[in-house]
Amino acid sequence: MDLTGKVIAILPANSGVSARTGNAWMSQEYVIEVPGQYPRKMLFRIFGEDRIKQFSIQPGEEITVQFDIDAHEYNGRWFNEIRAYNILRGQAGGSIPAATPFPPQQPAAQGAAPQAANAPFPPAQEPASDSPADDLPF
Repeated sequence: MDLTGKVIAILPANSGVSARTGNAWMSQEYVIEVPGQYPRKMLFRIFGEDRIKQFSIQPGEEITVQFDIDAHEYNGRWFNEIRAYNILRGQAGGSIPAATPFPPQQPAAQGAAPQAANAPFPPAQEPASDSPADDLPF
């Protein structure tokens, strides 16, 4: 999945040593704001010191985050995790923001009849003048 927005927060890095393998690990979380009529925010995590340094995300930067979503259970509660696997810069028009569920429709040319395939509803039909009045209760 992709989401484009402006970096508004960079949280402190977390690090430690894996109890299972004994290897050191590092992760860092970031918050981006997706523009729109109702701006949305998303917290995502980058895992691995090499990736954190490679992406070198700065506050105020406009980025496209490519990420995976996964959930895990801990002590009977479920938690979502959003892990970024790639960061793109200069891709502002590359994806549709989350606040816009459908791409904008192209305005019809002046004087041209609207096409049925592009119209969200069929055109309204006028009742015939000689037909009896509708007697349905609803």
